[in-house]
Amino acid sequence: MKILTGNDLQSGDVIWWAGDGWSRLVAEAVDVGERGDDLARTEEAALRVVGAYVIDGTLTEEGPRPAHIKDRIRALGPTIRPDLTLKPADADIGKWVI
Repeated sequence: MKILTGNDLQSGDVIWWAGDGWSRLVAEAVDVGERGDDLARTEEAALRVVGAYVIDGTLTEEGPRPAHIKDRIRALGPTIRPDLTLKPADADIGKWVI
């Protein structure tokens, strides 16, 4: 599975390609297959995302999960303030990252 990620041009938030636009939730990401690089260039040219790149991912029961720890951390938000992550009530969130 290939996932497209980048940062929102206005807010700086980590965002994920959801098929018909961008989402802050990695669970809404879709497989971009071989068209990821072209899609990244198109979205950057349209000024909707900055720093877009394609990553490997796996599909889990909870949705897509980035294969690399760096992108799993990016998907959740700050690591030093669990209350500010996108899943603040999830006591097992550390297991998702590692």
